[in-house]
Amino acid sequence: MNRLWTPAWIVRHLVAALLVAGFLALGWWQISRAAAGNTLSWAYAVEWPVFALFVVFLWFREARNTVRGGPTPGGERPVADEARRPEPEHAAAGRPTPTARRPVRTARRATPVRPEDDPELAAYNDYLAWLNANPDARPADYPG
Repeated sequence: MNRLWTPAWIVRHLVAALLVAGFLALGWWQISRAAAGNTLSWAYAVEWPVFALFVVFLWFREARNTVRGGPTPGGERPVADEARRPEPEHAAAGRPTPTARRPVRTARRATPVRPEDDPELAAYNDYLAWLNANPDARPADYPG
């Protein structure tokens, strides 16, 4: 639990508390506007507390990851966890640490269509070539 009382975490606690209080205050403000007759404010009156719940969710998830020793927001593991963990066999033997990576998925590329296979594509390419060769001509002047 001491990990949650570092200067960085104190700032996170304060920011989360201010955001939740601000979002709830904005929700209450929208309820008062909706009660005065602004019907659109009913949607906002629901939306602001949802934002507050999202802040609480993010704060809880990050606090849980920090207490469990998971990755910190910067991406590095806490130093205390590294000191407690035994050294793996491959690190002692001088081999690099293996890392698990996600498989790379690529979209299957479509085979290109050749102009000689598609008469419409060939006609369109001829039209574009004519337009390029005659920059001052109008498309209606195309002879083909």
